[in-house]
Amino acid sequence: MRFESVMRLQGNNTGIEVPPEVVEALGGGKRAAVVVYVNGFEYRSTIGVMGGRFLIPFSSDKRAASGIAGGDAITVDLELDTAPRTVEVPTDLAEALDRAGVRSAFDGLSPSARKAHVTNVESAKAAETRARRVEAIVGTLGG
Repeated sequence: MRFESVMRLQGNNTGIEVPPEVVEALGGGKRAAVVVYVNGFEYRSTIGVMGGRFLIPFSSDKRAASGIAGGDAITVDLELDTAPRTVEVPTDLAEALDRAGVRSAFDGLSPSARKAHVTNVESAKAAETRARRVEAIVGTLGG
């Protein structure tokens, strides 16, 4: 589904407002997982509802990578994202989860929660910080 819009800016946040008729035509419900193509930039996201409007977030890292800013005219193509949401788990985290017997608890988390944990581990600059973060994740999952 293609539509024209303006990158919505609210405070420091940007997002794509999706017309209700586009959400309905996609057929994935009001909070559908989608593949977004905006001015040639592609990413995966989920439609959310805020203040009665359908919105797709467009984070600062996406703004930097795409060169799109709040207030810019955009052409948006959306398609339902039917691919499984997978998260590549770093070896040290995977081994710690397995050792503690909490891998199934980790795998049972939503894709966004798994991604948040992985990002937390991968963003550590020091090995000690990374190890502490892995240990904390295992601890929160009951290990």
